[in-house]
Amino acid sequence: MTTRTRRTRSLSRTVAGLALALLVTATGSSCASGDHTGQDDGPRLPVRPGTLRVLASSELSDMEPVLRAARTPTGVDVRLTYTGTLDAVEQIASGTAGKAYDAVWLSSNDYLRLRPDTARKITGETPVMASPVALGVRPAAVARLGWDPAKVTWSQLHRAVADGKLTYGMTDPMRSNSGLSALVSVASGLSGAQSALTERDVAEATPRLKEFFTGQKLTSGSSGWLATAFARRTDVDALVNYESVLLSSFRSGELTVIRPTDGVVTADYPLTLLTSARPEAKEAAGRLTTYLRTPEVQGRITEATLRRPVVPGVAPAPALARDQRRELPFPGSRKVADELLDAYDNTLRRPSRTVYVLDTSGSMGGERLERLKKALAELTRDFRDREEVTLMPFGSAVKQDEVRTHTVDPASPQAALDAIKGDAQRLSAFGGTAIYSSVQEAYRFLGRSRGDAFTSIVLMTDGENTDGDPATAFGSFHGSLSAEQKRTPVFPILFGDSDRGELDHIAGLTGGKLFDADQGSLDGAFEEIRGYQ
Repeated sequence: MTTRTRRTRSLSRTVAGLALALLVTATGSSCASGDHTGQDDGPRLPVRPGTLRVLASSELSDMEPVLRAARTPTGVDVRLTYTGTLDAVEQIASGTAGKAYDAVWLSSNDYLRLRPDTARKITGETPVMASPVALGVRPAAVARLGWDPAKVTWSQLHRAVADGKLTYGMTDPMRSNSGLSALVSVASGLSGAQSALTERDVAEATPRLKEFFTGQKLTSGSSGWLATAFARRTDVDALVNYESVLLSSFRSGELTVIRPTDGVVTADYPLTLLTSARPEAKEAAGRLTTYLRTPEVQGRITEATLRRPVVPGVAPAPALARDQRRELPFPGSRKVADELLDAYDNTLRRPSRTVYVLDTSGSMGGERLERLKKALAELTRDFRDREEVTLMPFGSAVKQDEVRTHTVDPASPQAALDAIKGDAQRLSAFGGTAIYSSVQEAYRFLGRSRGDAFTSIVLMTDGENTDGDPATAFGSFHGSLSAEQKRTPVFPILFGDSDRGELDHIAGLTGGKLFDADQGSLDGAFEEIRGYQ
């Protein structure tokens, strides 16, 4: 299978729904009236007249006070169900969304409109507020570079990165609309495109884009996690995200927000009806959007969310700079968008080095081990060119004779992918459970060879630690690591009877994140982690 075939299949599964990074990890639902239910419960509640059922980005939780206030003047009771945009778009494409919801409310419909299987199922898009892509730069870095924040261009940013004077974090464009919008913005700025990006523009900008992405030191599928990781990393100078996220995530003065003068892509948060919506829901949506776009409410929205009003004549919140940005268009074809994403994932970004620390103790025998093997086989469809993947099975200790490392060669990627699948199928369950000693061995493994790569450790375990070092010893071990090694996060996957508290402690100590496979599929947990690697 060629890189193009492999990546196109991955794109159709993981990119179709792009959204702000924190969407990826969000679950649960709520009503604007203040009631809270589980994610699966929302659509099952009785649908009363005036109820508008909306599948929404989790960041829109900051709109709940506005929506509660809208209930009396509009007669519309907005029932928001929060989800990751991947799930939202797949629900639209499959027709599931049309059976349970009347509308969707995401940060942008730009990519969604390029998919025929989703574009024909939406209608009546009404922008409610806006937020452009921006950079939040530490003031010391701005001073060091001698920049006037109001006059910085993408070319200046590229030059600073290429000269080794600027580093930054950005969400994964394959899973985050803010990341995709940033990618389109910088590609447009560095190519000099005067209109929507073309294949030629992307090709011409690729050398400079590759230089630009050498400065990316943090990646994630979650804006919230990225902001936390940034706060831990004194060696990273800036964050690329939506203006509203940067302003709301950090205290005044912590970051200087720069909006490149040669143009950015802007999220317009369109409340979008599904073509299958009930007639009364369409009428309710009309009343609601009319209300939300009144000058008074637009003023409340910008003050509460730090997003920009979309109605002329309404002043943005004082924290927002005067809007002088040049608006860049989204690529006009899915082919260009997909090729830009493919280039980012396989060519432009720094490669990844990941150690999968896999519990193959005796308690994993049977169905649990089969689930693990299946999840690893599925995950091979997402491995990138140049990625180094190490499978490190453990029981009472790391099973050294079963440790295997594979690098995905762009010239023949299938060889490594098939080898990973084969290694996964040969895993066998026996022995005790040495969780902490095995994670320490993963750190030692990564430390034996250095390179310019995103490094991470994925720990999957189903039980309590019974062998090797105790949990208390891990803190001392981590404290003894070099500053560079400490930057490698551990992402534990809670599976079976694992001790959540201890695994959460490992994630927090290392700057990682705990994933709970018991709340969904194991392969889903693995796939979600891909946004952080």
